[in-house]
Amino acid sequence: MKKNILFLLISLISINAFTQTYNLSELEGKTMNNNIRLNYILIHQPVDKVGYNLEPTMGFVGLNYNFTLNKWLYAGAGFHTAITGDQGGLFTLGVTLGAQQKIYRNLYFDANVHFGGGGGYRSLVNGGGILYTNIGLKYKSTYFATGVQYGNMNFFTGIQKDDNISVFVEIPTTLRYSSYKNAQKTFIADNNTGAFWKKPAVKSVQQITFDYFFPRGNSRTDASTTPSYKPINHTLSILGFEYQRYLTNNTFIYAHVDAMYGGLTAGFMDLFFGMGKNFIETKYVNFFGKFGIGAAGGRIYPEGGLTIYPKAGFNIKLTDYFGISAHGGYHKAIGGVASFEALTAGFSLKYYGLSGGIQHPFTEEKYTGINTFGISIGVQNQTYLDVAKFGIPDSDLQLLALKLLFDINHRYYLVGEASFAYEGKSGGYAHGMFGLGIRTNKFLNNSISLFAEATGGVAGGGRVDSGEGVFIRPTAGINYHINDDLFLNASAGQMISPFGNVNSTNINFGLTYSLSILNTKK
Repeated sequence: MKKNILFLLISLISINAFTQTYNLSELEGKTMNNNIRLNYILIHQPVDKVGYNLEPTMGFVGLNYNFTLNKWLYAGAGFHTAITGDQGGLFTLGVTLGAQQKIYRNLYFDANVHFGGGGGYRSLVNGGGILYTNIGLKYKSTYFATGVQYGNMNFFTGIQKDDNISVFVEIPTTLRYSSYKNAQKTFIADNNTGAFWKKPAVKSVQQITFDYFFPRGNSRTDASTTPSYKPINHTLSILGFEYQRYLTNNTFIYAHVDAMYGGLTAGFMDLFFGMGKNFIETKYVNFFGKFGIGAAGGRIYPEGGLTIYPKAGFNIKLTDYFGISAHGGYHKAIGGVASFEALTAGFSLKYYGLSGGIQHPFTEEKYTGINTFGISIGVQNQTYLDVAKFGIPDSDLQLLALKLLFDINHRYYLVGEASFAYEGKSGGYAHGMFGLGIRTNKFLNNSISLFAEATGGVAGGGRVDSGEGVFIRPTAGINYHINDDLFLNASAGQMISPFGNVNSTNINFGLTYSLSILNTKK
């Protein structure tokens, strides 16, 4: 059955809806100069307001991707997570709106406000809503920027809040794209192709990972189990997603996120960044090693969060675009009384891409056949009604969600989603979803379209009664298209946990921006 589902998915993704061929010189290009911001914040904890032991400070790191809206305004989205203190497992997801203004030469004024949801100890964050405002200075150089800011980190639904000083580093990145109306077309590059598209493509890999953790050493649960802090000596099941971007032909950097769906009460997740290399490469098989550092926690003994995760394995290319891999690794928390550690093994489903240009980034090879594919990035407010919980009363939940839609063709698309609670007394609840969507053609003067999505994934935290965390959620809704690239959406559905007690009606409202990206035909 699983093989049939995998075959159907690959067949759908491989559908070629490109019927007419155009000259690439006809494609109007756009450039977006964005940046990746990594910041570090030291937060003092409300030790005098709780009746249990609490480390006095917490080290908090953030990773945000910011989009340039004009010369002085930017917007973005990203994560924050704990790496020192005793709140490993505190993760947040949020959106940012900021402004910058040149003061003198390379020195800029910078201020922003970040809103989101998340949490670790529910007693500290309550519903999970977070508002982080800050103001400061930024120094720009050619390849990076650095800055310092004064801010206020406020979990406004709870008692965890503090004024602080933060430092950050920014890495600029350029996105070349076209309007979404140009998606799902085939183009031919020739001597008439303008300089805009005669750029090196970006070599990348996206993959869904299925891992199994085999805990060892002093790995223990948190206080939510009976008895508290009992040893973990059984296999844990993990679902994750990873993005890799190549710096050279065989060296890459990556970001990776996991959530647990079997072995413990739902609530464990991790987030890693790192570097890897393909050491042995043939046409169809390559062997790799990589090292990640990040944060992990939830449902395990309280730790700072800082974690390392080295891995090694091999990839098998099935086609130019799709492959599978097998890997093993070592997941280890740094510091703590009962540090979590585990040997790991798993496999991944991989998609290989060369996008944004017609030249291979690391060779002299140029491509003449180009496809454009559509991507949509959305933010939603999600409401879940009368959500079942354990140990606390059932209640409605408000979540902030980020969604990515990857077009298969004009009708079908893949959907990925991350959502964190910000209201409803379940701070720390989050879920990650993957699935398939279908949409209609536009009607009523090209302003309306309908859609339906079937998604499933992993969720947990905040005493939501999701069992070990597996969820399914069918939804249906309507899009209102403001223009070719921007649309509003509203939808409703049902969230069901097959191994828990959640069966909640779901209502969503959001805003989505769509664009098309060049993808070389190899």
